[in-house]
Amino acid sequence: MAIQWYPGHMNAAKKKAAEQMENTDLVIEVVDARLPEASCNPMVEELRLFRQRPCLKILNKTDLADPVATAAWVAYYNAQEGVTAYAMTTKKAAEVARIPDLAKSLAPHRGVPTKPLRIMIMGIPNVGKSTLMNALLKKRVAKVGDEPAVTKQQQKLYLGKNTILVDTPGMLWPKIALPSDGLMLAASHAIGANALIEEEVAVFLADELLKRYPALLTTRYGFKDIAAMDGIAVVEGVAAKRGFRQKGGELDFEKASHTFLGDYRSGVLGRISLETPETRGVLLAEHATEMAAKAEKAAALAAEKAKAAANGKRGT
Repeated sequence: MAIQWYPGHMNAAKKKAAEQMENTDLVIEVVDARLPEASCNPMVEELRLFRQRPCLKILNKTDLADPVATAAWVAYYNAQEGVTAYAMTTKKAAEVARIPDLAKSLAPHRGVPTKPLRIMIMGIPNVGKSTLMNALLKKRVAKVGDEPAVTKQQQKLYLGKNTILVDTPGMLWPKIALPSDGLMLAASHAIGANALIEEEVAVFLADELLKRYPALLTTRYGFKDIAAMDGIAVVEGVAAKRGFRQKGGELDFEKASHTFLGDYRSGVLGRISLETPETRGVLLAEHATEMAAKAEKAAALAAEKAKAAANGKRGT
């Protein structure tokens, strides 16, 4: 299943963000620490690079992510020009409190009465932007919800006297190139429920966890022979362990899928990362090879058609 989700308000949000970027000194991009690259919106980088704005990339929800993978991602992003990475969770006030000073260090010429520091906070749906805004300002200024795309309009707020925050709606991009990115985003609840089939997302997640964290599955669900299982067997095992059955006694795969995804999203399964810089590199290389093969095939077909057309003309 190729997952795509780009509601109309996101296109409008992109246009407003592009307009606002001209009057922005710094971009804070919030990503999900469990899938940092999959949850990076390429449009954010495009907009900020066009205006040459520095980026404070916040890897949020570190309490849910594998700490080893998170450390690797921080090093990966810090090696990029114009990017400073900061791993944190909004559940720890001390970690939130560090953000203003980090932001000022990236735009030292701003943050005074005559030149306030202007920050745009960006990110995809459900990565914790609104929760971060509320934590920074120590009051409820942004609507928070368990569903993606709760925030739909830009709002401007003041963090002290000399810092302006612009909160933007969560934005995805028109076409998710890598199918696995769409599935990771769906598993992490960044995609609207109307754009996915929960059972397929659960099987994808189960397959990933079998490769990366089989021990966590055994600990949570008490599986006896995890090495012999695939993603479908894991979800069926959840149904059996929880007693999820339909009328007639068949396993309730749909309910088990919902429960399994909920266990991952809430952190009940443990601290999990769905990608690392290394696995991302492999994935991108495979995708590039696949795209090159498709382009070669398309070129060959075009050449055949052109040759056939030329022969037809000569024949007449």
